[in-house]
Amino acid sequence: MNPIAQELNEIIRGANPHVFDMLSQVGRNLFFPKGILAQSAEAKQKAYRFNATIGMATEKGETMYLPSVMASISGLTAEQALTYAPSFGLPKLRQVWQEGLFAKNPSLQGQTISLPIVTNAITHGLSVIADMWADPGDVLILPDKMWGNYNMIFGVRRGAEVVNYTLFDESGAFNLEAFEACVQKEAASRKKLIVILNFPNNPTGYTVGAAEADRIGEILTAVAEAGTNVLALTDDAYFGLFYDETASKESVFTRLVDRHPRLLAVKLDGATKENFVWGLRVGFITYGGLFLKNEKAACDALERKTAGDVRGSISNASRLSQEIVLKALLSPDYPIEKEQKFQILAGRAREVKRVLQDPKYQDAWDVYPFNSGYFMCLKLKTADAEQLRVHLLDHYGVGLIALGKTDLRVAFSCLEEGDVQALFDAVLSGIRDLEK
Repeated sequence: MNPIAQELNEIIRGANPHVFDMLSQVGRNLFFPKGILAQSAEAKQKAYRFNATIGMATEKGETMYLPSVMASISGLTAEQALTYAPSFGLPKLRQVWQEGLFAKNPSLQGQTISLPIVTNAITHGLSVIADMWADPGDVLILPDKMWGNYNMIFGVRRGAEVVNYTLFDESGAFNLEAFEACVQKEAASRKKLIVILNFPNNPTGYTVGAAEADRIGEILTAVAEAGTNVLALTDDAYFGLFYDETASKESVFTRLVDRHPRLLAVKLDGATKENFVWGLRVGFITYGGLFLKNEKAACDALERKTAGDVRGSISNASRLSQEIVLKALLSPDYPIEKEQKFQILAGRAREVKRVLQDPKYQDAWDVYPFNSGYFMCLKLKTADAEQLRVHLLDHYGVGLIALGKTDLRVAFSCLEEGDVQALFDAVLSGIRDLEK
């Protein structure tokens, strides 16, 4: 094992041996190298005559560029747009995003969390976390209504076993009883659990309420208290898009930080959905654990291992994307712009709810609860979801996502408010066609 990895392991083990025990074999071996990058950083500070360390080209003391490339970029210098970013991410962006976490989640005040590490959006962040924390045979607990890529990232690539619980109970609320039973059953025979909490949920658009979030924290804390290590991942891709009072306005992450030495919370979020910059691919990984000593050193060690995985996979996320996101976050118009877009999406969600109250749809489908995010789901009563999906494409020019036999996902995020009625009428017509 590399001596730097050994040093980081000892820091983590000394601060909290349970967190160290949760690391995968890859995670234990990860480190951030003190090679070319470290030497280049030192040279940038001290090499006042010639700096011939980094694999980039310069011209007359400035970053070399093609005018045809920079012609498409305004408001940023060639250095800001074209050069490498640190594997950790731009320091200023990390700081500003962390400040935003405290502002958006007031319950985090006074808690110790790591400085976010920048990833190539949340999918890459999840892949980094899978590398660091998941070994073959580890269990991953997810609801039955889930984003399918979790299985690819943790199951196919890392060999984890995916175990599901039923997301909703008969009343349409988050199924706390099923969640608790699943967690306790798996904890009875395992030393470590990995739990993903995705709210707003993809595909249903559901976010738990504050009381449900409290109970989730209590359930996972009780499991940790009983002797099982718990890695709790909050996938907050659609954070902030909460459309009614039933949805908790804070991340479940706030209910998990500093709860128990055996419970490590990891927040995955990003500008991707929150700031409507899907293709810029800017995400973040933030840790929140209970460390018995050396909190800052432990967080730093986790950040270095995480940045080591970024370095060993993509080297670093796009500097241009990070600079664009940072510039927007610092803009005085940013809050106003976000609120304007939020109101558009909220209006679409309200219109979906209004339209679906029409009794004419009652014998065709049930509606899964939704209060947030980009999506909502129908549970079809008579039609096969895949057959209906294809029929709607072929005969109505309507594209939806089929999930299993009964579920149909509608992304109202890309529907104009005035088109909502027509879409659901088309779905109903398609069902009637198939019934004939």
